[in-house]
Formats: sequence, structure tokens, C-alpha cells
Amino acid sequence: MVLMSDIAKNIAAIRGRLRPDTLLVAVIKNVPTEQVEEAIRAGITDIGENRVQEAEARIPYLKDKYPHIKVHMIGHLQTNKVKKVLPMLDMVQSVDSLRLAEEIDKRADRPVEALIEVNTSGETTKYGILPENALELINSISSLPNIRIKGLMTIAVFSEDQGKVRPCFVRLREIKDQIIAAQIENVEMCYLSMGMSDDYEIAIEEGSNVVRVGRAIFGSRRK
Repeated sequence: MVLMSDIAKNIAAIRGRLRPDTLLVAVIKNVPTEQVEEAIRAGITDIGENRVQEAEARIPYLKDKYPHIKVHMIGHLQTNKVKKVLPMLDMVQSVDSLRLAEEIDKRADRPVEALIEVNTSGETTKYGILPENALELINSISSLPNIRIKGLMTIAVFSEDQGKVRPCFVRLREIKDQIIAAQIENVEMCYLSMGMSDDYEIAIEEGSNVVRVGRAIFGSRRK
């Protein structure tokens, strides 16, 4: 874990590598709340939660103290957790099934912004709709009145080999172009959420405008 004084420096260094229009989402999984607050004071406006239990424990406090922040669910969201966590969220980045989308639509009391998670790595350990099924899923979700599809999300292969990482991002950009060409009503491709601490610079080169960074801001965290 980094020192509190280093968090602002890390954020500034990361922003220096991003395009001005790129949204930096600070991933706060297992990060102490006081360090999350330090990041917010250093200019972070968007935070990413992986776990419903952690969100329940601190998001109401953070939203009350810092009402300008936006909260993204970036981890896998089970349908039986939707009712509990949805009021705390501004965006769900991990919609990967029609069943989950229908539950969000059912429980929402206002239109919910969502990204469709696509498994571009082909790894069975990762969540996400298969690339070849993404267009069909988006077509199905587009008619739900309380879902606003705003783009796509993916997690690349964890590898130091750029030749393995980059194709994951290229594939998501290609899917984005395919969806734009399909001109689906109520669907916008505003965001490509791809890139984390180890690979966000490659993701930016391939068109990402949302990066999800945790360790590069907060240092190594307890598991």
C-alpha cells in the first residue's frame, strides 16, 4: 500500500499519460476508505466497486460526504444483489446477460447507464458475453425502458506480452464499430472501458476512453 501523500502523485502521473477526454475510474477493491477519500480530494470523480458487500459498507458514506462522485459497478453482479446495490450506482459496467439486464430494468427507479461486458480474451475464468453474441444481446436489451446502453467493457489477458493483450482491445473496438453500423435504437457507443494498471496505455492506443486503475493509484492491496 502506498503512503497517503503518494496517491495524489500517482493520480497526476496517470493523468499525464491519458488523453484529456479519457475517464479515470479509481478501482477501490480492498482499499481503506481513508485512502479512497484521499484520491477523491486529489481529483478522482469516478470510483469502481467490485463487490456488493464493500459497496454497502461505504458508498452511502462516500456519496453523502462527496455528492459529486459517481460509482461504477465493475465486478460481476449477481441478479440477487441488484435490488440491494442499484440505488448506490451511477453505472453498471458489467452487464453480460439478458437476465441481469432484465433484473436491473425491473428494480430501477430511473434509467440506469450500462456497459456491456464482452469476453474478448476467450478465457473461461472471465465473465462477459462472447464477442459473436454481443450484437444479439444488445439488440435484446435495447428495448428495456430502464437501461441505457452507453458502450462496452472488457478485461484483457493478463500478460506482459503486448501481442496477447492488444488483440483483446482491438476486438472490442471492432465490436463497437459493428454496433454503431447496426444503428440500434436507444443504444449509444459513448464509452470503451478497457485498460487497467498494467495495460491502460495499450488500451488508450486502441481507442479506450475509460480506464479502470487501482494498483497504480493505491499500490498493492490486501486480498
